[in-house]
Amino acid sequence: MRTLSRLLKSKSSAQLLNIAVLLSVITIGYNIIEGLISIFFGTQDETLALFGFGADSFVEVMSGIGILHMVIRIKRNAQSDRNRFERGALLITGISFMLLSGGLIIGSLLNIVYQHQPLTTVPGIIISLISLITMLFLYYTKLGTGNALDSKAIIADAKCTLTCFYLSGILLGSSVLYELFAIGYFDVIGSMGIAVFAFKEGWESITAFLQRKAVCNCAD
Repeated sequence: MRTLSRLLKSKSSAQLLNIAVLLSVITIGYNIIEGLISIFFGTQDETLALFGFGADSFVEVMSGIGILHMVIRIKRNAQSDRNRFERGALLITGISFMLLSGGLIIGSLLNIVYQHQPLTTVPGIIISLISLITMLFLYYTKLGTGNALDSKAIIADAKCTLTCFYLSGILLGSSVLYELFAIGYFDVIGSMGIAVFAFKEGWESITAFLQRKAVCNCAD
């Protein structure tokens, strides 16, 4: 990962912005596909955790759209007020985190109240393994790009991706444990912990938006 960081730091601002656009497009496209597939299998197999995981994928899409819009506007007008676009992206990312946190809490409570048992969690194992690899790559690349551009919005988006990485781990763990022991609620405590993390990061992003801080230094 240090090699990736050094490689990104060697790029020009224009090249980094192109990378940020590509990462946003990948994030949006992947999460739309992942979300649709997860919701489909979550519904078919009556797996609440997998269904919620799919819904969380669309939260990541919201963050990706905000970052993509910001970077494209900056690329088209290099002399524009970049801080304004960054603040907008921070707000979208912050709201996305809040929605993610609320979804996790609701899903965990539903698991406890209804004590729902899924038919199978094999799709969850497969989807989570693919997601772990994808989210880890996106996280480190976004983080390196955000640091190189000194962009808090892109760094916040990377943290949103990291949250999805943790969620993938929770989904994998709960799916494997259910297949082994037929107990489907191992993810409740972990989901609550991720919800707290998501809320904290969301609050920080929204606070940065409200304080009108300069959040981007993308000059060549």
